Amino acid sequence: MTDYTPPKIWTWDQENGGAWAGINRPIAGATHDKELPIGRHPLQLYSLGTPNGVKVTIMLEELLALGHAGAEYDAWLIKIANGDQFGSDFVAINPNSKIPALMDRSGLKPIRVFESGAILVYLAEKFGAFLPTEPAARAECLSWLFWQMGSAP
Repeated sequence: MTDYTPPKIWTWDQENGGAWAGINRPIAGATHDKELPIGRHPLQLYSLGTPNGVKVTIMLEELLALGHAGAEYDAWLIKIANGDQFGSDFVAINPNSKIPALMDRSGLKPIRVFESGAILVYLAEKFGAFLPTEPAARAECLSWLFWQMGSAP
């Protein structure tokens, strides 16, 4: 047993966390107003070429290769080293301020999807591709997807 009592108001020790502490800050919300661009396609992807960032791009390209014209998308660079993920429009899509984030504007009301695994499942279900419908095969596929999201590099 320790005598530690957590403070009533937590403060962030910015010196603790190394070079990337500024982009993985433990607080939520926008730090500045910034409008995100919107292109001509229904799907708007806001991301970066990191391992998590490219997963959605690969999925969209595979959907296009299968002939799903509705998978056309505009990709927009979110420079996490510059703090773009803390802009007001980005935080409105992903309150966790992490890339990737997707806006689907194909319906009457835009749908926001964030977290790479959630985006992959959303796109698979939207286009009826890559995610089996048979229960055992679906469970196996989702098990490997979630393992990959939480464990693999």
